Amino acid sequence: MPLWVLLSSLLAAAVIFALGEGRPRLRIGINLAAALIKLVLVGIMLLGVRAGHEFIVRLPLMPGIDLVLQADALSMLFISLSALLWLATTIYAIAYLEDSPNRARFFGFFSLCVAATMGIATAGNLFTFFIFYEMLTLATWPLVIHRGTQQAMRAGRGYLCYTLGGGAVLLLGIVLLHGLAGPQDFVAGGTLVERGESHPLVLTLIFALLITGMGVKAALAPLHGWLPTAMVAPAPVSALLHAVAVVKAGAFGIVRVVYDVYGIELTQALGMAEVLAIAASVTIIYGSLRAIWQTDLKRRLAYSTVSQVSYIALGVALANPLASIGGLVHLVHQGLMKITLFFCAGCYAETHGIHSIDELDGIGRRMPWTTAMFTLGALGMIGLPPLAGFISKWYLGLGAVAAGQLWVIGVLLASTVLNAIYFLPILHRAWFRPPKQADDSLAEAPVGLLGPTLFAGFAALAVGLFAGSGWSPLAWVELLVQREYSP
Repeated sequence: MPLWVLLSSLLAAAVIFALGEGRPRLRIGINLAAALIKLVLVGIMLLGVRAGHEFIVRLPLMPGIDLVLQADALSMLFISLSALLWLATTIYAIAYLEDSPNRARFFGFFSLCVAATMGIATAGNLFTFFIFYEMLTLATWPLVIHRGTQQAMRAGRGYLCYTLGGGAVLLLGIVLLHGLAGPQDFVAGGTLVERGESHPLVLTLIFALLITGMGVKAALAPLHGWLPTAMVAPAPVSALLHAVAVVKAGAFGIVRVVYDVYGIELTQALGMAEVLAIAASVTIIYGSLRAIWQTDLKRRLAYSTVSQVSYIALGVALANPLASIGGLVHLVHQGLMKITLFFCAGCYAETHGIHSIDELDGIGRRMPWTTAMFTLGALGMIGLPPLAGFISKWYLGLGAVAAGQLWVIGVLLASTVLNAIYFLPILHRAWFRPPKQADDSLAEAPVGLLGPTLFAGFAALAVGLFAGSGWSPLAWVELLVQREYSP
C-alpha cells in the first residue's frame, strides 16, 4: 500500500510530462484523479493502522541497505494531512494558473513533489528518508522559479544553496551514523540507547549534523533565509512550501530523529533536548519579530511560518507527553491554518492585484468570504480559543509546566503577543478601514480559488471546535504519543 501511494503521484507526473502543453483537460483530469486515488489509498491505510495492521515494503537498495516504506501512526499523521491538502491545492492551482504558460511543467513537478512528500512520510529508515528528502528539493526548485523572472531565479539559487547544503550535512550525519551503528530503521523509542554510554561525543556530533541538515527545511534560525525569498513563487507553491511539503518535511525529520533514531531518553542524556528547545524558542521569537516589519503580505506570512513551525520542534524537545502532543498536533493545525492564509493571499492577488498589506484597506467589504477565512487563520495563529492554534499552545504550555520548564510559558506568551501585533493590524485594515478606491462593491475570488480556501478555513476551525472527538488530529496524536511513551 505505501508503494501504491507513492506510485499514484509518480505515474501522474510521468503522464503529465509526456502530454506536454497540449490536451489541458486531460491533464486536469489526471491531476484530480491522482489526488483522489491517493486520498482513498491513504484512507484505507489510516483505517488499517488504527486497527493495528502493519504496512511495509522493503526493497534491496545496496548491500546491507534497504529502501523501506512503512505506514505507522506518525507517518499517517503527516501523510493524511498531505493527501487532503494536496487535493485542495491541486484544485486551487488549476484555477490560479488557468492562463499561465508552462502549466504542464508546473503540474509535472507538482506531482513529483507529492511523490517526494509521500516518500518522506512513509520512509522506514534514514537512507530512504534522505533519498526522498533530496528528491523534494529538486522537484520543488522548478516551482519556485516558475515565473522565470530575475527575482524568481535569485530566489531559486538561494533555495538550492540552502537546501542542497543542508542535504550534504544530513548525508554526512547519516554516513557517520551508519559507520557507527549500521543501518538505522525507524523504531519507536530509538535504536541507539545502548551506544549512548560508549560513544556520547560522536553521537552528539551526529545528532547535531542530522538536526542541522533537517533544520534548513524546517527553517530553524539562522537556517531560514531561503523561505522568505521563495515567496516570489505563485501562491499554490507558497502554500506547498509552508503548509504541506518542504518545511513540514524538515520538522517531520526532526521528530523522526528524536523519537525513532535516538529516542527521547538518549536525546536528553546527551543534553541535546535542551539545545533543540532553545533553538526552537529563539526561532519562534525571531520569526515573529521579523514578521512585524514586513509590508508584503506573503513575506509576513513567511516569517510567521518560521516562527510557527518551530512549535513542533519545541514540543518534541521538551520530552514530555503533553508537550509532544502539542508539538505534533501543530504539524496538522499549522498546516491547515497556514494554507488558508496563503490561499487568501493568492485570492487577493489574483482578484484585485493586492500584494502589500497597506492595500488591504476595506477588502473585507469586497471579499467577505475570503477575508473571513483569513480572519479564522490569523486568529488561530494567535491562539484564540477554541481555534486550532489554541489547542497546540495549550498542550505545549501544560507540557512545559509538567516538565518543569516554566521559561517556555514565557516564550509562548511572547509569541502570542507578537502574533497579535502582526496579524491584528491586517484584520483592522481589512474590516474597519474604508477602501482606498471608490468602488467597494462585492468582488469575490473565482469559485476555483474560493472553494479550496473555504474548505481549508473551515477545516482549521473544525479541528479546534471538535478536538475532543475520537477522529480529530488531537485524538490521533494522543494515541501516537501514548505508544511512544509506553514502556
